[in-house]
Amino acid sequence: MTAAAGTAPALETATPATGRVQVALMLALTFTTGIADAVGYLGLDRVFTANMTGNVVILGMALAGADGLPVLGPSVALGGFLAGALAAGRLLRRAPAGWSVRTTTAFTAAATGCLVVAAATLVRPPVAPSAYAAVVTGALAAALGIQAAAARRLAVRDVTTVVVTSTLTGLAADSRLAGGPGVGGGRRVLVVVLLTAGAAVGALLLTAGGDRGVGLGALVAGLGSAVCVLVGHRRGRSS
Repeated sequence: MTAAAGTAPALETATPATGRVQVALMLALTFTTGIADAVGYLGLDRVFTANMTGNVVILGMALAGADGLPVLGPSVALGGFLAGALAAGRLLRRAPAGWSVRTTTAFTAAATGCLVVAAATLVRPPVAPSAYAAVVTGALAAALGIQAAAARRLAVRDVTTVVVTSTLTGLAADSRLAGGPGVGGGRRVLVVVLLTAGAAVGALLLTAGGDRGVGLGALVAGLGSAVCVLVGHRRGRSS
């Protein structure tokens, strides 16, 4: 069937330029995710707010009786992340391919969540372990769950913004050394480098901010995400 005259098709194929912008935005969000994860791990009692694999491993070891490992923090982070991803999944279920108004809404919610956490923790720094720190952990994890689900909907290859295990697997398995085509190696390396750089920046912000380091890190991550939303929305509308 063809679209009626004067009616735009429901789905649009992204142009190469639009695709490059989306890749750049997802790489930028990977950097901000590194900041948020470093802030969570170092400032919220060894909890990852985006890397749920790390939380599952920490939780498993803690439940097995390993000394000094938290149970509440990883559990709250897992719950918050799943809640955020679930909410974003429902929002984006009927969204068209590529960047849409619903995509903007989801990423805006994620950036807003980070900024709300930043505002709260700059006013009242969390001290882990505590009920307040657990609330902060859950809120930040929920924001990053929304972001991860929205990034998954855009389906930029090798850039999930939250994990690098599959990226590293693809980098090695598809490399020329492994007899593969070696395609996409540059992007995969960038993902690893940017997540590492983001974690380093998060650690530096935590050190520089002292008691308010968590808030400072969340602020930088939220502002970075907000810039990505503005660029993505404008590019999506123009395309």
